[in-house]
Amino acid sequence: MLISVTPTFAAKWLIPNLPDFTAAHPNIDLRILATEKISSFQSDGIDLAVRQGSPPFGASLDATLLFKQTLTAVAAPAIVRDAQHPLAPDTLSKLPKIHDAHDLWPGYLAHLHVQDQSPRSLRLSQTSLAVDAAIAGQGVALVSRFMVADDLEAGRLTEVGEVWEAGGNDFYVLMPRIVKRNRSVVEVLTWIKARSAAAI
Repeated sequence: MLISVTPTFAAKWLIPNLPDFTAAHPNIDLRILATEKISSFQSDGIDLAVRQGSPPFGASLDATLLFKQTLTAVAAPAIVRDAQHPLAPDTLSKLPKIHDAHDLWPGYLAHLHVQDQSPRSLRLSQTSLAVDAAIAGQGVALVSRFMVADDLEAGRLTEVGEVWEAGGNDFYVLMPRIVKRNRSVVEVLTWIKARSAAAI
């Protein structure tokens, strides 16, 4: 069965959780299509898709909320050393910023009532690359918190800014209503829902 996800969702959430899926469903062969483009359920043969957005997604699709768009600013521990967390907004505004294609920093800094005073910035095409750059000490990345939960727990990253419920661009799993009778698809959907609920 084929699931379409963004490269970042694949790299930072789905693949790290695959050992649990394989153990629970050894008889289901899962194929992952990691792409930024919106795949067609019909012409591309997609069974499930995980996408960001706001309902409705179409009359022929069932949508299940997986994760709210809860953003957090993260950096390698060495960037902030012994400073209190979260950093004061003015202090955060002066750190180097890592931008991804979503470019959410302007909205986040406006939410904190500060302007960007970064001495430099790094711009990358994918959020997963921004996370890796943050781990490498290149600055502060602004990402969905569930995407970096493992990195935070392992100490590779630390939260340096307050959490922001951005809203309007949450993560949903989409499924054509006609595949509801497909047992494998339903089992994968059930697993994704349970795993995402456990991560919140």
